[in-house]
Amino acid sequence: MDIFEYQYSKQKEHNAPLAAKIRPTTLEDFVGQNAILGKNTTLYNAIINDTLTSLILYGPTGTGKTTLAKIIANTTKSAFVVLNATAAGVKDIREIVQEAKNRITMHNRKTTVFIDEIHRFNKAQQDTLLPYVEEGTITIIGATTENPFFEVNRALLSRSMVFTFETLSEGDIKKILERAVVYLRHSGKEVTVDEDALNFLAEISGGDARYALNGLEMAILQGSTINVKNLQEILQRPITYDKAGDGHYNTISAFIKSMRGSDPQAAVFYLSRMLKAGEDPRFVARRMIIAASEDIGNADPQALLVATAAAQAVEHVGMPECRIVLAQAATYLATAPKSNAAYMAINTATEDADKPITIPPYLKGKTFYDNPPQYKYPHSYPNGYVPQQYLPQELEGKMYYQPKDIGYERKIKSYLENIKNIGASK
Repeated sequence: MDIFEYQYSKQKEHNAPLAAKIRPTTLEDFVGQNAILGKNTTLYNAIINDTLTSLILYGPTGTGKTTLAKIIANTTKSAFVVLNATAAGVKDIREIVQEAKNRITMHNRKTTVFIDEIHRFNKAQQDTLLPYVEEGTITIIGATTENPFFEVNRALLSRSMVFTFETLSEGDIKKILERAVVYLRHSGKEVTVDEDALNFLAEISGGDARYALNGLEMAILQGSTINVKNLQEILQRPITYDKAGDGHYNTISAFIKSMRGSDPQAAVFYLSRMLKAGEDPRFVARRMIIAASEDIGNADPQALLVATAAAQAVEHVGMPECRIVLAQAATYLATAPKSNAAYMAINTATEDADKPITIPPYLKGKTFYDNPPQYKYPHSYPNGYVPQQYLPQELEGKMYYQPKDIGYERKIKSYLENIKNIGASK
């Protein structure tokens, strides 16, 4: 490293955001994700014992995926190479693979490649990785905010262990913020941060440590005394959106119950309150998808399509325009006919799911019998229906789904009653 590279390196370290400066370097200092990183878990032991296979780390932003990758770099004996999927191409991958082969040949040293935003790799790029992962030339650690089962090559996925990162709890976020305050004071900054301010930041962060730390850093740039009021001014988050008032969970609850109660006025009000407070519109959209099935169901099957389309639109459009899409979907759900029959059906069926049962032999695949019992093919009969026992004998007569006389479910109920009468007459 020459003098210019050294100066750049020092300046880069000085200018790094607070989140990068306090990033932990050991598993002991890592905060959160206890389900997958607690002591004696599979992933913890693999890192400690340097026996990692390829990994896919999947979860929201600010939950520790990149931090864990850097901890692995500090813990294992492998060479560690960083590749950003938004900028790298097939040529870059081949160069890294050749370097990995040289390390194995010359130093008998493995190479781990960290690929941030691996979902942005196209099929050709992912296919380029596959043979080298399979033969052990490289081990990959892919980080993604998108569901890897949809976005990552199936063959590559089958050669990797997938670990799901959850949003951090408010307690985890507060612990990280407290560490940041200690770091700042040790660095010579005289800062005073109210306990309420830490609680406020932890609450509005939505489980994203990076957001919380950036908020703290922004506040410190404005002054050395941090309280809820100046955080509110800097982050533009209304103070009424905390747990002491009607808060995050109370407001989303009121929103859902307003839609369930067919009150579009209240639904739009609570929606606007959440969005103005800076709530993640994706969180709101996900809850609307659930409501579309739980509270409306087959009374209006279109409701699920509307809610799902709104969620997709939120991803493509973003704020502030996506608030219009959410308002359209919320008013549709609020004014749709309501039925919880599907919700009750799956709950009731789940109670029986673990019971020992015998599937009727004519419903099994043909490979189970030389001369399988005769299955009656419904399309061979008038109206596409023929009476036949589908439930296991042990559950005969059970009623899980009971449609209501509301909306489209009225037609479903009528259809089921009609075919029941056909069965009774034969």
